Amino acid sequence: MGDVYRATDTDLGRTVAVKVLGDRYSGDEGVRERFKREALAAARLSGTPNIVTIFDVGEWKESPYIVMEFLEGGSLEDLLKAGGAQDPADVLRWLSQTATALDAAHEAGIVHRDVKPGNILLDARGEVRVADFGVASAFGLDSMTMAGTVLGTAGYLSPEQARGERATPASDRYALGVVAFELLTGERPFASETPTAEAAAHVHAPIPSLCDRADVPCELDPVLRRGLAKDPADRYASSADFVVALREGLATAAGATGQIAAVREATYAAPSPRPQRGRPNAAVWIGLALLALLALGGGLAVAGVIGGDDDKPSAQTVVKTLTRVTTEEGKPTTTERRVTVTAPAPAPPPSPPPTATTAPATTGAAPSGGSGVQLTDQSTALLRQGKWAEAEAVARRAVDALSGSGELYEAYANYNLGRALVEQDRCDEALPHLALSEQIQGSRSEIRDARAKCA
Repeated sequence: MGDVYRATDTDLGRTVAVKVLGDRYSGDEGVRERFKREALAAARLSGTPNIVTIFDVGEWKESPYIVMEFLEGGSLEDLLKAGGAQDPADVLRWLSQTATALDAAHEAGIVHRDVKPGNILLDARGEVRVADFGVASAFGLDSMTMAGTVLGTAGYLSPEQARGERATPASDRYALGVVAFELLTGERPFASETPTAEAAAHVHAPIPSLCDRADVPCELDPVLRRGLAKDPADRYASSADFVVALREGLATAAGATGQIAAVREATYAAPSPRPQRGRPNAAVWIGLALLALLALGGGLAVAGVIGGDDDKPSAQTVVKTLTRVTTEEGKPTTTERRVTVTAPAPAPPPSPPPTATTAPATTGAAPSGGSGVQLTDQSTALLRQGKWAEAEAVARRAVDALSGSGELYEAYANYNLGRALVEQDRCDEALPHLALSEQIQGSRSEIRDARAKCA
């Protein structure tokens, strides 16, 4: 559709990426206007977690352009080309962050229409930024109605898009399911010799089973079947729901193929080195499944075995497992074996959140439970509604849950808390949280804007 250049913003001295509409399209005034209109709509999402920030939209010599943040980590497409199937822990993290971006865009009334690994970018910390919101629509490429114009993305088209129908949020969620399948297996589910055949397969072909792949648990089959349902109404209600189901599928896999009979021994040992990126082996899946059980409140009491001394390295817990294997005749069976899973020492639980000084004035406050990530997303939604006191209360719990993690969501939680306090004219309390957010994620315009209100 165009060319992307690495450039320098001479006013602010920062590196940016500039996407310029290609000559093939720039001569069409209608396409130029749609391009600018969609880019301006997408710019409304700037500052939203896990979405590429757009700095400027304009036109030069009848060629529209978009100036956006430069991301040096490449794309998920680059990783797939280099290493095929990815580490499942990374996959879940990337999908979760992409889901956050898509759900936020859908809440704002914007459909991406071209979700694919090439549009899921990574920053220097390996955190996701979703790019090109609305660009496919600007070119009329959200369906197959323009012959030959979707050759690069036919592998991710929802059935309704392939039939020439209008894309909806459910279409984006379908494409996220295709991305998930490809990241986990190294292959698209309907890969074909031609783009036309692949697009048709999305409409008519049955969803491939993961049970034929030794490195992916069969228990993820029902999750992907629903995520890739032909009827949009049968898919998950949100992208976040899809990712949660994937995590639960891993927990189910742990119950079916890694049932813990007993914890036999636990000894302190140095952490295992990070495996080379590539097709994950069975041990990785078992380990991730056990961790998924822990995250969902499962039964492995690692904390009680390991202890809590901060200066001790992580422990290796040897467990007895039942693992699915395949005989030479192609029939599934099970065998008992012992597997060593490296588990990090548990962090101490966060201190309880301080009692809110202002009770929520309206209904719709976040529930008392939820992870730090969920609480951060809830506080973001409350900020968008202008419910400053409620956002403060939820953001405080998110900050407590994420404190000291150094993860990007800790930055978001602190920004949300700082912003909520600023809006209530409590700058002395707000500024430390804005400073911590900036320390973790770097300078962002929304942080500067919030701080400016205290000047």
